[in-house]
Amino acid sequence: MYKHKKVIVVLPAYNAAQTLEKTYREIPMDLVDEVILCDDASRDNTVELAKSLGITHIISHPKNKGYGGNQKSLYNKALELKGDIIIMLHPDYQYTPLLIPSFVNIIGEGLYPVVLGSRILGKGALKGGMPLYKYIANRFLTMFQNLLIGYKLSEYHTGYRAFSAEVLRSINYNANSDDFVFDNQMLSQIIYKGFDIAEVTCPTKYFEEASSINFSRSVKYGLGVLRVSVTHLLCRIGLLRSEIYK
Repeated sequence: MYKHKKVIVVLPAYNAAQTLEKTYREIPMDLVDEVILCDDASRDNTVELAKSLGITHIISHPKNKGYGGNQKSLYNKALELKGDIIIMLHPDYQYTPLLIPSFVNIIGEGLYPVVLGSRILGKGALKGGMPLYKYIANRFLTMFQNLLIGYKLSEYHTGYRAFSAEVLRSINYNANSDDFVFDNQMLSQIIYKGFDIAEVTCPTKYFEEASSINFSRSVKYGLGVLRVSVTHLLCRIGLLRSEIYK
């Protein structure tokens, strides 16, 4: 615990057997109370490996529900276990677990209720192997979102995030998409509700075993991001109502 606050790390897993152990071994268990893994119908031995590592809370989806559907199961379980600080860490080792203490400190001290690990702060994104087209798309979409949503972040597309339980209870994340745009909808909901967001520089790591969506899925995601931003603006000025902002 951190100052009597329960810390839970959630791992959205899909075919993560090659990198799960390396990720898990670097989680600072002297600070983290519980680890929850949700396996989204992997075709490898992710679940068996998770059990051998001693992860006690394992959710197995019999059918693939998608990246967003995976997170819904994880956050619902984390709240059920009465977590106070919930950190999403990808088990593909693309984001370093060594930043967890910083995330916990920021939320635990009441500085910010949300923390993002930004790959864009600093100059490490391209150096760390981010494909050029993804970097350009990230910068364009982020600029567009900052304008329409009325906030200022270095990026909206990182998968490394930490939340206070109050934030998760305040937003209707279960109404979001089950696909990759779920992440973007969550940030839109958080900003819509008036929560502040901190960003921490996070090293960028792209390698063969790390999960990544292909070009066609990236285009679909980009279009979804644009739609979320426009919807956010229309709801904010009272021209539209959306279930996700209730």
